[in-house]
Amino acid sequence: MSDVILETFDLTKEFKGFSAVSGVNLAVRRGTIHALIGPNGAGKTTCFNLLTKFLEPSSGVIRFNGQDITHERPAQIARRGVIRSFQISAVFPHLSLLENVRLGLQRRLGTSFHFWRSERSLRQLDARAMQLLAEVGLEELADEPTVNLPYGRKRALEIATTLAMEPALMLLDEPTQGMGHEDVDRVTQLIRKVSAGRTILMVEHNMQVIARIADRITVLQRGAVLAEGTYAEVSSDPQVMQAYMGTTDGQLQGAH
Repeated sequence: MSDVILETFDLTKEFKGFSAVSGVNLAVRRGTIHALIGPNGAGKTTCFNLLTKFLEPSSGVIRFNGQDITHERPAQIARRGVIRSFQISAVFPHLSLLENVRLGLQRRLGTSFHFWRSERSLRQLDARAMQLLAEVGLEELADEPTVNLPYGRKRALEIATTLAMEPALMLLDEPTQGMGHEDVDRVTQLIRKVSAGRTILMVEHNMQVIARIADRITVLQRGAVLAEGTYAEVSSDPQVMQAYMGTTDGQLQGAH
């Protein structure tokens, strides 16, 4: 099996003559945390939408596990194990944490709409749901209504529901957006923890988060790849500093 789980070749998306993504070549290695960063308007979200097939590319190729998935539908991509989290709230506020994760497990089993099934028949999923809640540090709140959770804990629950889908590749869209410092630290540690044995591709603005957990970083500017490498490499790249800060002095330590 190839070391690369996801790759793109000259991936391009044009909107009425404007290239939101332009000739992007991306290679995400299996078992790594790969970050996609760039200034506002760099094309990060459009790139995510292309990878999960919420948008069709104008040209280029997307391969997952060596298979061409360029023209597959979002549901087909999800069945392959490419699961995106955080683009919308993935939890039901008036269900308990356990019930939310159990629904994620039902989706994986293809029984999403079997709401008429007896409660007892769903109990077989509880043990696995509790394992997933324990993995994100929420097992003690299993019976709590989700609406009562603080924001950062809801993000942790979203990670648990994503893990319930058994993703081969997790795409995390701005996982720490809108969080206070304490929640950012908690979710950053959680992403690092759940990355063990998994592959994560994430869009993230907070450079301190990127510095702590990303194995490899691709920097986009105006829809094209500006630089790629480790945090040390891209944070000292003059072109990257110019794109982020309008200067080539210093590093990106505090950039968001």
